[in-house]
Amino acid sequence: MARARRGLFVTFEGGEGAGKTTQIARLARHLTAAGIDVVVTREPGGPTDGSLAQAAAIRRLLVEGEPGAWSARSEALLNYAQRIEHVERVIKPALARSTWVLCDRFADSTMAYQGYGHRLGRDFVLKLHRMCLGTFRPDATAILDLPVEAGLARALARPGAETRFERMDRSFHERLRRGFRAIARAEPRRCALIDASGDVASVSARIELALRKRLKARFPA
Repeated sequence: MARARRGLFVTFEGGEGAGKTTQIARLARHLTAAGIDVVVTREPGGPTDGSLAQAAAIRRLLVEGEPGAWSARSEALLNYAQRIEHVERVIKPALARSTWVLCDRFADSTMAYQGYGHRLGRDFVLKLHRMCLGTFRPDATAILDLPVEAGLARALARPGAETRFERMDRSFHERLRRGFRAIARAEPRRCALIDASGDVASVSARIELALRKRLKARFPA
């Protein structure tokens, strides 16, 4: 009997208001229609239903409160504490069942937000990743890119959606965008920098083209 094929782990990254949640939902519908089992999750915090209680509690610590509530190191460590639970309890079991996992943010966000935005540095974040997750990485990553002002305007237009990160200063968000772009340049085989401006359907088409290039025959037509 042939062994079941491992699922694929696809992440969506980008600054505030880039449209990740909308695009993940569209991709999930496309994959489901093609007969692929899909799990949609997010970071920090894991599934939106709060079923991963430990990670959900850490999410509240990270996204609520004042911008300066945590140091960069504390934020990075909190992110990896919830990420370990998320990977071991949700992501890896789903992949073992041949399910595709679509995740709204993952380790690249820690690199961009804490490594670049808060100037913690690449080396610290890379060492932390290796210590916590070894070589575990997404199979493909779509990094949605948008000018800072446009992204923040979108994010702040969502009722009740403001987080402590959205209230950080403009220079932080500029460093954040540069960080995501640097990540895309450093790992082009995994990461695709996607122009997130324009209508939702056009952005979806760009994402599908980029994922088909990286996932090849496993991405459904």
